[in-house]
Amino acid sequence: MPIPDQPHLLAPSPASAGFATAALPRQLGFWSLWLLVINGLIGAGIFGLPAGAARLAGDFSLWLYPLCALLILPVLLCFAELSSRFAGSGGPAVYVSAAFGPAAGFQAGWLYYLARLVSVAANTVLLVDSVCYFLPALQAGPQRLLLLVAVLGAMTLLNVWGVRKTMRWLGALTVAKLAVLVGFALAGCSVLLWPATNTLIQTLNPTLNTAVQWQPLLSYPDIVDGPAALLLLVYAFVGFESALIPAGEAKNPQRDLPRALISALLLVTLLYMAVQAACLALLPDLAHSKTPLLDATAQLATHLTPHISTESAAALISIATSLLMLGIIASVAANLLGAMFSTPRLSHALAEQGQLPAWFAAVHPRFLTPAHAIWFFGGLALLLASLGSFLYLAAATVLIRALLYGLCCAALPVLRRQQQSPLQLPLATPLPWLACIVCLWLASQVSSTSVWLTAALIALGLALSLLAKSASKR
Repeated sequence: MPIPDQPHLLAPSPASAGFATAALPRQLGFWSLWLLVINGLIGAGIFGLPAGAARLAGDFSLWLYPLCALLILPVLLCFAELSSRFAGSGGPAVYVSAAFGPAAGFQAGWLYYLARLVSVAANTVLLVDSVCYFLPALQAGPQRLLLLVAVLGAMTLLNVWGVRKTMRWLGALTVAKLAVLVGFALAGCSVLLWPATNTLIQTLNPTLNTAVQWQPLLSYPDIVDGPAALLLLVYAFVGFESALIPAGEAKNPQRDLPRALISALLLVTLLYMAVQAACLALLPDLAHSKTPLLDATAQLATHLTPHISTESAAALISIATSLLMLGIIASVAANLLGAMFSTPRLSHALAEQGQLPAWFAAVHPRFLTPAHAIWFFGGLALLLASLGSFLYLAAATVLIRALLYGLCCAALPVLRRQQQSPLQLPLATPLPWLACIVCLWLASQVSSTSVWLTAALIALGLALSLLAKSASKR
């Protein structure tokens, strides 16, 4: 899988220029792009999905994660090849525009913007709910609204203040959430390794039954609805496209983005499998848990504290669950920060192309960030999060993502006819068509209300595009 790393690939050309963002300096290296991919993939879902997967597929749910990774792999590889073709910002909007024209490109950008906007609003509410775990007095009323303003205000300010500050915070939050998830997975999976840890566990808790009856390869009768479980889990593997939007600020995007996408998918798949295995090993009744990771953490702490006082045991369990809750907060915050970094760059790029009002293209003279686009995105997210109306809109994000991915994958064969790709992938010829089949299957699973809502939102995007063109002609 050779990926050329010659500097001249960054020079604009008809096939690889992307949206010009000359005012934004190239500061993002491989690890910055990798952080954006990781935080696009790992949000809040993994903290709640293990129970739903176990309810639908039993112990076999462990193997649904690599199946989901294989399902999304053709789509991700298409995006890897697409990202190797373009050096500018814009991501999906650039790819579709180059293949099908500016009108289709704007719709792709609009679909991405809507999906990320609703996701940020939903995850902000989840983050506030997680904070309320420690501070119950903030659960309702003006206090909750102030907390929403504080969370989104902080994320917005960090992004306005500069790329380096944002990347430092994103790196710290990513380390925190990965440390918690890896620690939980290792501690929980040790239950499956009783021959190695039997002496230690029996010393701590002689009453614990170490005969774990778990046979994930032989639990097909437990599968209630395999396709539904697969559909549920595949959305733990979307969001990677957020790293493609700020490609115009990357030092060598055509080399680094494909590597970041593929390596992040591998790491996330292994981590998800380890978390699911830990939950299955620790919670016999995992399918009925509303907070699986918290319940599994409490169960593990209980196993290790049989000989201490009730008060001490309760304190230890509280510390363990609080650490996990901090990991949830770090995970959601990192996901929010990454989304708020990349998404406004799209409206900035569209404005530079004359497809949105020029106000969105303004760059802060000191921090060199698209400040107006960031403030606008943060304000809209706050409005949705405070009103709660995003819950109805969230149902349409399934179809929105399927349409977005399908448009981009369909663009790849067209672009190949225009210019040979610098990234040579295995099975390159059937890859886009396999990806389109995946997207069609995903789209076929949505409800009719989501179809009508998505159609209305696409029409709104078309109206905005026509308005911007009308204004440019005056």
